[in-house]
Amino acid sequence: MNKSAKIDMTRGPIMKLVVLFALPICLGNVLQQLYNTVDTLVIGNFCGTTSQAAVGTCAQPVELFLCIFLGLGTGVSILVSQYTGSGDKESLKKSVSTAVSFLYMCAIPVTVLGLFVSPLILLIMRVPEEAWNYCVSYLNIIFFGTLGNLGYNMNAGILRGVGDSRASLLFLVISCIVNIVLDLLFVAVFRMDVSGAALATAIAMLCSWFFSIGYIKKKYPELEFTILPKKFDKQILKQIVCIGLPLGLNNSIYSIGHILMQALINAQGTVFMAACSVATKLTGIANVAINSFSSAATTFAGQNLGAKHYARLKKGGLMIPFCSGLYTCTAGLIFTFFCEPILALFTKDAAVLVMAVRYIRIVLPFTWTYAVFNGIICFVNGIGEVKYPTIVNIMMLWLVRIPVGYFIAAAIDGTYIMACFPISFAFGMCCMLAFFFTKKWKEIRRLAAESN
Repeated sequence: MNKSAKIDMTRGPIMKLVVLFALPICLGNVLQQLYNTVDTLVIGNFCGTTSQAAVGTCAQPVELFLCIFLGLGTGVSILVSQYTGSGDKESLKKSVSTAVSFLYMCAIPVTVLGLFVSPLILLIMRVPEEAWNYCVSYLNIIFFGTLGNLGYNMNAGILRGVGDSRASLLFLVISCIVNIVLDLLFVAVFRMDVSGAALATAIAMLCSWFFSIGYIKKKYPELEFTILPKKFDKQILKQIVCIGLPLGLNNSIYSIGHILMQALINAQGTVFMAACSVATKLTGIANVAINSFSSAATTFAGQNLGAKHYARLKKGGLMIPFCSGLYTCTAGLIFTFFCEPILALFTKDAAVLVMAVRYIRIVLPFTWTYAVFNGIICFVNGIGEVKYPTIVNIMMLWLVRIPVGYFIAAAIDGTYIMACFPISFAFGMCCMLAFFFTKKWKEIRRLAAESN
């Protein structure tokens, strides 16, 4: 494989390799946040509070429909990383071929369901009447671009599995440039409002998907990647589903919870909706390292499990989440201190700004607990143990976050419901730290001791 792009996680200094792997993903996340931020900046300055609220609330229906497939895509990435670590080239090719076929099998149903069911979800979310048409227009356009979104994410997962994280950065550079140019053209020049922002995003994702196809075919010809579905291996497909389906179902259950939380946010009115939309852009920027370290943890775990490097596996399982938490804590405190002037760039509405600052000061200083939690979860997923994280995720959301959020809204003040996030993060972190006392981890420790 392309040695300049591929990172072998099975040998060498662990954190140096993790940082080298995570850095392009982190920069890619910065770009992802940049073009999400451009949406908010352009809409906030050229449209209005209602449009801004609509774009913020539309993330949840999109997430609900894409999450199961994205979980299966993670299953592909884990499988690819394990075969890369074990050196099984034939199974690696079969995994890639099966992934391409699986993409097309899923894209059309997801598109159709998204178009017809998303208005029902908006009803459940109690979207205010003044924001309804904006939300429907945005979602219709976004779902027509489903194939590009799923295709890009699938290809990026395959590349991360083989150890190439730099490619995702390249794809996102292209996507970001296209999105920014089209955002300004459609919204600022043509005055297409939220429809223009959605169209810019959909076209940008399609461009990233097309480019990722060309990249894989050129850089990794040994994978025998095809543009259209060619063949799939039933056994490989079964493995993808066995690993990815629990992740996807977990994501979907999580997304349903997000919808209930968004309904609670929407019940506070368009000002609070817009404030949350603005605030989450800043939290996204501050937390860019979380997904980067977590993706590195998954690939590290998969490759070292495949290579049977148990001592290394044990060491990395502790180091990676700790470093992710430390970085996120530092960034969170810095952004909390400077949040007010930064948030003022996103909105001209004084009431929205006050609520957004409150959100940041309650949530951001504590997201380091989520970084640790997510780092451990992704590591555990990488070794194929998907049941334990699924149970913890369900408990964190349905036993802690949602009940606490609704309690705050009913008994205290609905504009403080964001406090349920740090409370649930801390709970989830404690539960995932408990994994290191399970039988599975004790077995890894035993195998690590024997290999020394």
